[in-house]
Amino acid sequence: MSKVPVVLISGDDGVLISRSLNSHVEKALEGQDKAFALEELTEENYRLAEEFHISKLIDAVQTAPFLTNGRVVVARHMGRFSKKDDLEPLVEYLHSPMDTTSLILVWEKGSIPQQQRLPPVPKNLLEAIEQSGGVFEKLTTGRGKQAEKWLLEELSATSVNLTGQARKRITDHFGEDRTRVISLLEVLSSVYESAATLEVEDIEPYLGAAGSVMPWDLTDSIDSGNIRDALDVLKRMLGTDGRHPLGVLALLHSHYEKMLRLEGSGLEDEKAVAETLSINAFPAKKILSVSRKLGKNNTFRAIRLIAEADLDLKGKKGWPPELVVEVLVARLAAMR
Repeated sequence: MSKVPVVLISGDDGVLISRSLNSHVEKALEGQDKAFALEELTEENYRLAEEFHISKLIDAVQTAPFLTNGRVVVARHMGRFSKKDDLEPLVEYLHSPMDTTSLILVWEKGSIPQQQRLPPVPKNLLEAIEQSGGVFEKLTTGRGKQAEKWLLEELSATSVNLTGQARKRITDHFGEDRTRVISLLEVLSSVYESAATLEVEDIEPYLGAAGSVMPWDLTDSIDSGNIRDALDVLKRMLGTDGRHPLGVLALLHSHYEKMLRLEGSGLEDEKAVAETLSINAFPAKKILSVSRKLGKNNTFRAIRLIAEADLDLKGKKGWPPELVVEVLVARLAAMR
């Protein structure tokens, strides 16, 4: 197992979190069977009545391995525990962690009920992680020049060599649509040999044409309840556009998260919704309409289905990634 007793990943970008989490999990597993060595906890595991408690996480990290040399415990939605006292049992554990457990903490917002902002990581947890020899990884693409630097680093880190013009073409095409940039680089790395030098004409077929699938094409077809159309759009998105399934998942999470934020808000007009969600009036009008039709229970169910798909993309069921998102889209479109 990994010699690092604990890793803390913090951020609010679902794609970056998923990529980092997958990397840390694979490293910690060291080839062991996920079915026996991996345990993942979410906010639903912490929920007791109307409150969240960390006791199940403590039980998980103190559980001895069975049929493996060690265990990897992933704790999602740790942003639920923003108070110092809530984390004391975990801090105490980190003073003397089990050498057979690799713990990966994901400091992200909870979904049900939706947390409006990601609270800062309490100082006592950061200190305990540092003292235990753990790692703290803060994920962000930043803004302005920082975002440009992040994009440049992503383009430089890929296994293929992109000419200056190719890099400019990618930057101009995607802007700050980071999910698609990551997906494109993964596709290029799998298609071309390592260290291959790519010109604009080499990457052009993978960018998607001017009439490529837009994010709202998928969400609109799902919202309409037309399963066949939704699956058709998804296939074009995964095929022609080269979107990664994680990118599709992030897109869907963002869509339903907006509806979740409207639950209990009392907002009735599109202008107020637009201001609350920081979007334009037209998409605000659509979100408000769909939210009313879908209802509270189905909105919560959609968030749960997306969370389950996230686990499946990490290998819980052993399905191909494309199948995971196809099943998810069909289930979401059928919710009427």
